[in-house]
Amino acid sequence: MDFLPLAIPDVMLIKHRLYTDERGSFMELFRQQDFTARCGEMNFVQDNLSRSCQGTLRGLHYQIVRPQGKLVQVISGTIFDVAVDLRRNSPTCGQWVGQHLDADTPMSLWIPPGFAHGFYVLSEMATVLYKCTDYYSPEYERTLHWADPELAIVWPLMENIPLVLSDKDRQAPFINSSN
Repeated sequence: MDFLPLAIPDVMLIKHRLYTDERGSFMELFRQQDFTARCGEMNFVQDNLSRSCQGTLRGLHYQIVRPQGKLVQVISGTIFDVAVDLRRNSPTCGQWVGQHLDADTPMSLWIPPGFAHGFYVLSEMATVLYKCTDYYSPEYERTLHWADPELAIVWPLMENIPLVLSDKDRQAPFINSSN
């Protein structure tokens, strides 16, 4: 695996080696010792699987207590994945990075604890698998508005495809008014 830091260096694009032959293909998704050497010691405690239709935007979600690091992999389809740095002492606090991920390209995205996370579905359907470093705690979950002008995220929204949002995501506060 190759670990490539993005514009926010703690967010890592992980390129996997894909092995193919007449039977099909094989790819190693996670190796603890390699991950620890490049991203630090993390204990993954929960795996989540999300299936979403085209035009769905999920996020930007984070937890104020028990923040979750997420290792994101697309199983089917294509998404645009976004991480927003919310770590108060970070030189990149308030900045975002985005990455296209798809099932046909052997890549994962590591988003450390302390980031808000969201994604937008570009394909007809997308299935996203992500490992989390802490348990989901609804009492600590918060959401930032996906179109917050201060964040200025450049989402690759598709024309003629309706935007699909949950009520929670539609009504989310802007970064300066969130908890």
